[in-house]
Amino acid sequence: MSTRASTNQPWPEGFSLSGPSTSLDPRVNAFRKDIADIRLAGRVIASHYARAAMHRCVAPTTMLLAEPKVDARAVSQLVAGEDFALLDRDGTWGWGYCRTDGYVGYAALADLQMATAAEPTHCVSAPLALSFAEADLKSPLRHRLPMGARLVVTGTEGDFAGTSLGWIHRRHLTPAGDTTADPVAIAEKLVGAPYLWGGRAGDGLDCSGLVQLALGFAGIAAPRDSDQQREQLGTAVDADRLQRGDLVFFPGHVGMMVDAERIIHANAWWMAVTVEPLGAVVDRLRDTTPQPITAVKRLTPA
Repeated sequence: MSTRASTNQPWPEGFSLSGPSTSLDPRVNAFRKDIADIRLAGRVIASHYARAAMHRCVAPTTMLLAEPKVDARAVSQLVAGEDFALLDRDGTWGWGYCRTDGYVGYAALADLQMATAAEPTHCVSAPLALSFAEADLKSPLRHRLPMGARLVVTGTEGDFAGTSLGWIHRRHLTPAGDTTADPVAIAEKLVGAPYLWGGRAGDGLDCSGLVQLALGFAGIAAPRDSDQQREQLGTAVDADRLQRGDLVFFPGHVGMMVDAERIIHANAWWMAVTVEPLGAVVDRLRDTTPQPITAVKRLTPA
C-alpha cells in the first residue's frame, strides 16, 4: 500500500535556524537558504525575507510540486478558487504556500492570478461538476470541476449559476460556509475516485487528501498529511470500540470508519477510494508492519 505522510525533508543546504524554534516543519513553513517568509523573521536566518502576495488558483486544479519543473514530485494540490501565498517567482513557477493548510511548494504561474476582493461564494459539492459556455446544458463544455473547487457566483439563470469558469448547474454547488454533520457521507460520494499522490480534490485524492476534503465540508479544518492529522485532530480512543467517523491511522496512511467494521480510504492498493473491511487492510499490512493500527482518533468527545 502506498502511503501519504511526512516526507522528512532535510533542511536546505546552507540554511540555519535561530530564535526559539529549531524544529520548524518545512512542509508548512516557507523557507529556503536564499529566501524565507517574513513571518519567520527572527526564527530563521535567510538572505532575504518576503511578504506574501496573495494569488488565487484559476484552473480547476493545479499540482503543488517540490521543485520548479514539470517532472518534479507532487507534494499537494491547489483547487479552483483557493488562495496561494506567493513568495518568489522562478521562471514560470511560483513558490509559496496554500493558504488553506499552509503547505509549501511550487505552482505553475499560468494557473494563478492575483486574488480579487471577491471571496468564493460557493463550492462544488458533487464528485464532478461540468461548466458550460452558456446557461444551457447543450452549450459547449468549458471545464470539469472536481468536488472542493471554490467559485464566485456572479449571477443565475434558470438552473445555472454563472462563474468565471463557466455556467454550472446549481445542484452541483453548495454555498460557502454551509456544513454537513456527517463527513463520511462526503467521502462516500467519492467511492471509485482515482488515487492520486498529492491530490486533495474530487477528481483524484490521496489518503489524507480525502480526509481533509471530507472534514472541510463538515467545517473542520484539517492539516494536509496523515501524521499531522494524527497529531492534531480528535481524541484518542480504543481500536476495539470503533464508530462511524473515527479516523484510523496506519504507518503513513489514514482512513475513516464507515461503521464499526468498514473503512473508507483513498489507497494505492486499489488505486481508488474504496470501502472495505478494516480487517482486510490490517491483514495486508501485517507482513511488513507488526502493529498496523497506530492510532484511532474521534472527532467528537470520547
